[in-house]
Amino acid sequence: MMDNSELIRKAKEVLQERRLSEDCIAGEVGAAVLTASGNVYVGVSISAACGIGFCAEHSAIAQMVTMGESHILKVVALSMDGKFLPPCGRCREFLYQVNRGNKAAEILLSREKTVRLEELLPMRWQDAESEG
Repeated sequence: MMDNSELIRKAKEVLQERRLSEDCIAGEVGAAVLTASGNVYVGVSISAACGIGFCAEHSAIAQMVTMGESHILKVVALSMDGKFLPPCGRCREFLYQVNRGNKAAEILLSREKTVRLEELLPMRWQDAESEG
């Protein structure tokens, strides 16, 4: 299995902030996901002035799904200054909904520290009980 350093390197490779237009910036965050079959997919954030951009994790997941995969073992996202970024709430839910087995995916919080997605989603919105 790929070690964390290699996955981090892959996320860093796509980091390149660039202005796509006066309203849109890409590449401020780079992400890499390692799948159960051993493939790595990368993506970058796209920030649009109107708020319809998306996170680097979404970009990497879209590439993964395009290639017919959905089961993730590890995820890393890095900012331009090298800071590790845990997935936002939207990305956490997206990771889970793409494949429920992803709740066991390791999220890199540093070179040495990881946490499982299920620890970041302790009370999912679908797990709430309705009033009877």
